[in-house]
Amino acid sequence: MSQALSQTWDLDAIFAGGSESPAFASFLAETDALVAGLLGELTGGGQADEAALTGWTERLQQAQSRIRQADSFVGCLSAQRMDDRKAVALTEKVQTLSAKFRQASDRFDVKLAELPEDRFERWARETAQSPVAFPLRERRDAIREKLPPEQEALASELAIDGYQGWGEHYQTIVGRISIPWEENGQQKQLSAGQAANRLESPNPQVRDEMGKLWEEAWASESDLCADTLNRLAGFRLKLYARRGWDDPLHEPLKMNRMSRDTLDAMWQAVEAGIEPLKRYLAAKARRFGKMKPDWHDVYAPIGEDGEKIGYDEAAKLIREAFEPFSPGMAKLADRAFAERWIEAEDRPGKRPGGFCTDFPVSRQTRIFMTYSGTPGNVSTLAHELGHAYHSSLVDGLQPFAQDYAMNVAETASTFAEGLVSDALLKRTASGEALLGLLDERLQNAVSFFMNIRARFLFETRFYAGRKEGMLEAGQLNELMTAAQKEAFGDALGSWHPHFWASKLHFYLTDVPFYNFPYTFGYLFSTGLAAVGEAEGPSFGKRYDRLLEDTALMTVEQLASKHLGVDLSRGDFWESAVRRAVADVDRFVSLAGGAH
Repeated sequence: MSQALSQTWDLDAIFAGGSESPAFASFLAETDALVAGLLGELTGGGQADEAALTGWTERLQQAQSRIRQADSFVGCLSAQRMDDRKAVALTEKVQTLSAKFRQASDRFDVKLAELPEDRFERWARETAQSPVAFPLRERRDAIREKLPPEQEALASELAIDGYQGWGEHYQTIVGRISIPWEENGQQKQLSAGQAANRLESPNPQVRDEMGKLWEEAWASESDLCADTLNRLAGFRLKLYARRGWDDPLHEPLKMNRMSRDTLDAMWQAVEAGIEPLKRYLAAKARRFGKMKPDWHDVYAPIGEDGEKIGYDEAAKLIREAFEPFSPGMAKLADRAFAERWIEAEDRPGKRPGGFCTDFPVSRQTRIFMTYSGTPGNVSTLAHELGHAYHSSLVDGLQPFAQDYAMNVAETASTFAEGLVSDALLKRTASGEALLGLLDERLQNAVSFFMNIRARFLFETRFYAGRKEGMLEAGQLNELMTAAQKEAFGDALGSWHPHFWASKLHFYLTDVPFYNFPYTFGYLFSTGLAAVGEAEGPSFGKRYDRLLEDTALMTVEQLASKHLGVDLSRGDFWESAVRRAVADVDRFVSLAGGAH
């Protein structure tokens, strides 16, 4: 791997010219023509025969890949520069195109549902369709739960300037966040992404000051955020009611191919991990000279030296962690760094957070983050490379067979993160370095057992309240604080009432309840790691096969086939929780014990 790796990505390899790219404009026009042709054919009445369904299946998959490519491109443009107004205009074009595609898809699904069961099953078993028979059956069943195609089409069209428009409006609000900050004698204005990194500073004064400024910054925009969140939830609830869906979790559970029994079993097991994590947080607080950690202390590193990990060093660490488990993962990481798939530069104007996005037509991915050298940044980088590896494994499959859900996507990313953590732990003998690594691992458990659970509790209660009317910013603060106190077992000295405003995930329109799939992924990957340890080197290939199947069965079927476990029962989850908190006693002992 070469030295002095670039920290900016190469989008020109996808479409040259950024938001003014002529190649992208042509690509959109061609995709629009493809979708319009499909919509025109599918709008016709009468029952379709198998030959027509075969042709439409092929062309719909082609259109789906092209729309994902377009959506990824405009998402990258907006993330790298939040003031790129041309990218915002392109986003609306892609959303309009996506709405037309959804109309065509719904009409195709109606045609699938009209085919008699025996004829559908024979057709689905044919060579062309058999690799995607599972998602085709899913589509056939799902359309029966929706409104008539004309009404679904109208909802999709209205959503562009309504539902999705509110989601895009949140990006405008984030772009307004500018936090004054003095560093090395210089006054500067920090974007939300840059400010967020200061919340994880090893310097407690920096954390305390930024924690105060961060809360104030989001409070200043809270009315706009509350309007946005209320409108998003209101649209969803009205559409759900029209479809006859009473439970706001109906759609996210379907999207994640997951049963309510599995979700309940997972959360019930998570509750057993709260007490050990409270002991960990108390020990960490003592290191900071506090009775309880503040919200902004939870992800702060242990130790006072604040040693930074260079970007090239992080790349080397990740590659060396991947190699023993999977040479394929290491090779994918090499390609991502060498071909500039990663946007990591720490500069103003970027969107906060991190993501990995696919370009299925180009058969590449891109990773976005802001790298400032913290251990958390290294974990984020490994996490996103895990997503990229998952994408590479399904790359050769038909597009419908690449449609894996968020919960299993988070399994691959969290597993990759765990490999890096395990590798570092094995080569660290003792002392502050070991304590720091244990701290980082337990931060993950806190994230998925406490932080994510707080988001789930908040969102569940917010939707219940939203059914009765709009909630003001103050009410949202109260709901958020109550959820945090319950999820953290009241283990913190201060809370983040405006977390609902600062967290992008609440404003995403593609995936409702963008929270519980993270906990699923973390615990499922923890369980996979236990299986891998017991099995040895051969598990790498079994892991690949599991990831390849992620869009072709429910998570319960996936676990049964590849692991022989029942996810709707508590056993698997309870075992994974115990493994996840196994480092607590060691951490408390090294940190100075309980007193």
